[in-house]
Amino acid sequence: MGLLARARKEWFIVGVALVIACAKLAPSVGVKGGPLRPEITITYVAVSAIFFNSGLSLKTEELASALMHVKLHLFVQTFTLVFFPVAIWALLKVLALTAINEWLLKGLLTVGCMPPPVSSAVILTKAVGGNEAAAIFNSAFGSFLGIVVTPLLLLVFLGSSSSVPFSSIFSQLFMTVVIPLIIGQVCRMFLRDWLERRKPPFGAVSSLVLLMIIYTTFCDTFSNPSIELDHLSLLLIIFIIFSIQLTFMLLTFLLSTRKSSGFTASDSVAIMFCSTHKSLTLGIPMLKIVFEGYEHLSLISVPLLIYHPAQILLGSVLVPTIRAWMTTGQKVPKGTNLQPI
Repeated sequence: MGLLARARKEWFIVGVALVIACAKLAPSVGVKGGPLRPEITITYVAVSAIFFNSGLSLKTEELASALMHVKLHLFVQTFTLVFFPVAIWALLKVLALTAINEWLLKGLLTVGCMPPPVSSAVILTKAVGGNEAAAIFNSAFGSFLGIVVTPLLLLVFLGSSSSVPFSSIFSQLFMTVVIPLIIGQVCRMFLRDWLERRKPPFGAVSSLVLLMIIYTTFCDTFSNPSIELDHLSLLLIIFIIFSIQLTFMLLTFLLSTRKSSGFTASDSVAIMFCSTHKSLTLGIPMLKIVFEGYEHLSLISVPLLIYHPAQILLGSVLVPTIRAWMTTGQKVPKGTNLQPI
C-alpha cells in the first residue's frame, strides 16, 4: 500500500497530527474567548452533535438477539468498567515513583475509566468471525453505561469535583450527552429505513467534530507557556499503553477460553476486543466536560489519543492469527504471519 493510500485510510490519525500542528501555530484561534468561541461551539454544539450522531447511528434494534447472553455481558462490562480502572490505578501507584509526567499518568488513569468504543471492537470482531451481535450489544450498552459510570470513575479516581461542582458536571452531561443521544434514537425510529438505504457516514461526521474538539483542547495548551511535555515521558507512556493493551488482551483471552468459562471461540473474540478497547469518541467530550478549566487538559487527553490508534493497530495486526485460531479449533497456529488487515 502506497503512502498516499495509507494516509487516506488512516485519515483520522493524520488529522489529529494536523490539528495539533495547527494549534501549535495559531493557538489564539481556538482558545476560550477566541474567534471559534469554544466555550459555546465546543462545550455545547460539538459535544451535542457527537452524541446526537451516536444516537442516530446506534442500531439498538439489532441488540435483541444478544440480550440474553448475560454472563458474557457481565464479564465485559465488569472488566472494562471495574477491573480495568482499578488495575490502572494500582499500576500508577508504582509509576508515580518514576519521573514520568504526572499529568500523563493522570491521563492514563482516565483511559481506564472510559467505556468501550461504538465501532472498532465491532469491526475487528466481525473481521475474524467472532460474535458480532455480542460485540454490538456490549459496545452500545457500554456506551450508555459510560454516560453515568465514566464521570463517576473520573471524579472518584482523580477528584476533579474539588474544582468542578458534581451537580454542574451531571447537568451538563445531561444536556449535551443524554438528551442528544435520546433525540438521535427517537429520530432513528422514524428514519430507520432511509438510514439503512443511504448509509450516512456517521463515523466520519463524529471524527470531524472530534478533530475540532482536539484542536481547541491543544490551543489551550499551547497558549499556556508554563505547560511543558518532555519527550521521554511521552515515549514511556506509549510503551506502557502498548504493554497494557497486549497484557489485557492476553488476560481476557485466557479467562474466556478456559473450559469452565462456558464461552465459545466466537464469544472469546468479542470479549477480548470489547473488554480492552476504549472509546475516543465518547472519551474526549467527557474529559472536556469533567475537566473544563483545567490548564493541563490536553496532557490528560494525550494517553487516550495514543490508546485509540494503538488498539486499532494491535487489533489489525492480530486479526490473521485470531482468525486462524478460530478456524483450527482454538489452537493458535505456530509461525502465523501477523499481517494487518
